Amino acid sequence: MTYCIAVTAGEPAGVGPDIILALAQHALPRPMVVIANFALFKKRARQLDLSIEFHEVGDASADEPRANMPGHIWIKSLPLRATVTAGKLDATNSPYVLDCLREAAQGCVKNRYAAMVTAPVHKGVINDAGIAFTGHTEFLAECVGGYPVMMLACPRLKVALVTTHLPLNKIAQAITHDTVKKTLEILHKDLQTRFNIAEPRILIAGVNPHAGEQGHLGTEERDILQPVINELRAQGMNISDPLPADTLFTSENLNNTDAFLCMYHDQGLPVLKALGFGEAVNVTLGLPIIRTSVDHGTALALAGTGKAKHDSLLAAFELASSLLPQ
Repeated sequence: MTYCIAVTAGEPAGVGPDIILALAQHALPRPMVVIANFALFKKRARQLDLSIEFHEVGDASADEPRANMPGHIWIKSLPLRATVTAGKLDATNSPYVLDCLREAAQGCVKNRYAAMVTAPVHKGVINDAGIAFTGHTEFLAECVGGYPVMMLACPRLKVALVTTHLPLNKIAQAITHDTVKKTLEILHKDLQTRFNIAEPRILIAGVNPHAGEQGHLGTEERDILQPVINELRAQGMNISDPLPADTLFTSENLNNTDAFLCMYHDQGLPVLKALGFGEAVNVTLGLPIIRTSVDHGTALALAGTGKAKHDSLLAAFELASSLLPQ
């Protein structure tokens, strides 16, 4: 099934099952294998009054999913730990959520799946179960190795991050020569090899207001960022000096930049989501597998109502397909 893309359903009480069922109505560019609980999806389809033909993926070749069959869905079923009610979190099912991610990630490494696409998880309820979990990005790196770089992309903008899911008071200490250099190297390489941009132009945000104001508002730009930039420029990379984040995303920069590198989560992603929410895709660079995801959360209030939009999931699936050898 190497041609297939695995899609994990995320938090079972959230909108993950809803938006995957909606995705199954499309003629997709590649076959989809959903990693989830079979009975949960049949129950959610009844709740949403959807007419879908279900197939369970097993070992026989006849069980393999096929592309361009709207109204059909193939599921690799994993067991839930507790009954699911749409919109109501239950920490008991947290191990199931992580089982689905492991199946997809390890399946990609073993060439059972060509790529993986993830519906949203709920970090809080996983931690409530006593499992340390900061997000998909870090968890997948634990599963398959690599140095994960979180990048969100929409039609007008690509934003990568040096740090991901950290409290604000821990960010400065995580921005080091090594983390900035490694992130830039991976971003540059993946823009070339995955996105076919021969000579990427990358703009870099400073850490501090006004990019440090020549050291008067902080020294990270002078002591950490600029030395890395100088080093990588000498290797041929087209990257900017540290720039003030408040003027980084001007129209001129948006039109003349292949990707932006921001230092932390809420420095770059609010701009991206303002420009492209609902059509943006989360891409994990630096892994030995291809992984994309939606740009939104579990939306518990919408689960089971039929009101959840699946635009971002469709965009994530299409991007994952486009990143694979054609």
